[in-house]
Amino acid sequence: MADKSPIIIKKYANRRLYNTGTSTYVTLEDLAQMVKVGEEFQVVDAKSGEDITRSVLTQIIFEQEGKGGQALLPITFLRQLIQFYGDSMQMLVPSYLEFTIDQLSGEKNKIRESMSAFGAKGMTGTEIFSALEEQTRTNMAMFSQALAMFNPFKVGVGGDTAPSSHEPKSDHTPEQSLDGLKKQLGDMQRQIDELSKRS
Repeated sequence: MADKSPIIIKKYANRRLYNTGTSTYVTLEDLAQMVKVGEEFQVVDAKSGEDITRSVLTQIIFEQEGKGGQALLPITFLRQLIQFYGDSMQMLVPSYLEFTIDQLSGEKNKIRESMSAFGAKGMTGTEIFSALEEQTRTNMAMFSQALAMFNPFKVGVGGDTAPSSHEPKSDHTPEQSLDGLKKQLGDMQRQIDELSKRS
């Protein structure tokens, strides 16, 4: 059976959002609820037809972060994320974040059970975090292993990405290097998927 097509949400110049599936106007809060229950949707500009899903999802996050007691993104994380824009590592960040959040989503039921058990023992938030930190280390090790297998710069234990002085310089053009790196990133993602299935 073919995958169900995403619901089209049209955004008008007056910022109103129209759900073409239900023929009703909706709010960002409604879209947030759709995300939480797993409904797929695509937001398009009603006039140009441009896909603006990313900016609308970002706006939803902004609104959720503004609600008291609901912030998920620590200030340190936001600062570090901003630092990656324009950095040579920028192209790796989406894959790593996607991998990490997929792992967290896949394990969330186990984590909820663990947190419930920890709470029954009167553990603090810090102690719960420490107990879950091992899973984060495992995820990072898996990602680093996959990266090391496909990274042309030979990432070392200390994160050293400088090529060896004994290695010949590449004659490839920047375009060829970028195409090669994209292929390696695709291979890396497949390796990550394999590793996550084994864990």
